Amino acid sequence: MNDDETSVGVGRPPTNRKQVWIKLLWVGIWLAFMSAPVKDLADGNHTPWATVLGTLGLLTFVGAYLLLVFRHTAKPLDRRLVHSTIAFLGALSVILTLALGTPWLVLFVYVAVSVGATLPLRTARWLIPVVTAVLVGMGLTGDHPREVITALVFPALLGGFSMTGVRQMIRTTIELREARATVAQLAANEERLRLARDLHDLLGHSLSLITLKSELAGRMLPDHPEQAAAQVADIEQVSRQALIDVRGAVTGYRRPTLPGELAGARTALAAAGITADVPAEAPDDLPEKPEEVLAWALREAVTNVVRHSGARHCTVTLAPRQTLDGKVLELTVSDDGVGPGGTKPGNGLTGIGERLATVDGTLITAAGNSRSGSGSGSGKGFTLTLSVPLDSGLGSTE
Repeated sequence: MNDDETSVGVGRPPTNRKQVWIKLLWVGIWLAFMSAPVKDLADGNHTPWATVLGTLGLLTFVGAYLLLVFRHTAKPLDRRLVHSTIAFLGALSVILTLALGTPWLVLFVYVAVSVGATLPLRTARWLIPVVTAVLVGMGLTGDHPREVITALVFPALLGGFSMTGVRQMIRTTIELREARATVAQLAANEERLRLARDLHDLLGHSLSLITLKSELAGRMLPDHPEQAAAQVADIEQVSRQALIDVRGAVTGYRRPTLPGELAGARTALAAAGITADVPAEAPDDLPEKPEEVLAWALREAVTNVVRHSGARHCTVTLAPRQTLDGKVLELTVSDDGVGPGGTKPGNGLTGIGERLATVDGTLITAAGNSRSGSGSGSGKGFTLTLSVPLDSGLGSTE
């Protein structure tokens, strides 16, 4: 089963029936405190009519509570509906407590939780203590044990204020998700603008020159065919050069970069539920070919971790090092998964080795997770270490 079908993101409404039930379960888990009024009804402490009305009142209260908290955390409801529902829950709590006794004081805890889950902090921070004060007042004015009142004060305050934190976390998550989407859109727009600028710079002059020479050749063709042929030859040369420039530009766009692959690694590992420790940035001014080789290798290594390792944690390190043969940039990908499944390298490792050979790089593989300190041959986890030689211009990145 796809994890996306069962996982409900923070601040996101459920998109299928299974997600609805999962979210309802998490919201309804608080209903465990309802055991007191349920037991009170089941013990037969009231007349038949009081038991029937109490049951209807309890079902109504639970239904309104679940509707308010479940719907509001998925998609905010109208403010007036929220206020009226909370007022209804409070009034119903008072009525049921006065009519049926001490076990029903617990309903005020759910009123406090509803306040914290749905109202802004500036309102909830005074309304939650008010609800708790009403609970205490109802308990003191009636014939209720003091220890029961004391036991309910802390859950009411803790439940209410903890839900304000959850609500703030949901709001922050939604804002971060929207900001991330905006940044991605701006990045895509900037990339389109860069592509448009590059194409204009590459093709604008060439196409203008081709147009001009085509018109000139057309005018020369009847009377001066030799000169027209020369113009046509120039047109062919300009168009060939333009084609070379465009191919070079497209190759540059397709070339993977380390910053892009590091960002992709974080996203891929997070999506697979693997805790990732990935550098935020790559060294500047890397030579083009070594950077491309390491970028391809990082992509392949992370893909192997996601698909085959069964790991819970993956660490990526990237650092320049000084060796006897000169300066190298070393990339390490280490996981705590099941380790390699055979003695022969797969196609992925073979491809990485072939790419490294083009830049005189080296590849070292070892069983065991270097992050946890397990050595080679432990059979737990897998570590991939690659290094490529660098020019002397990277000294500032050490």
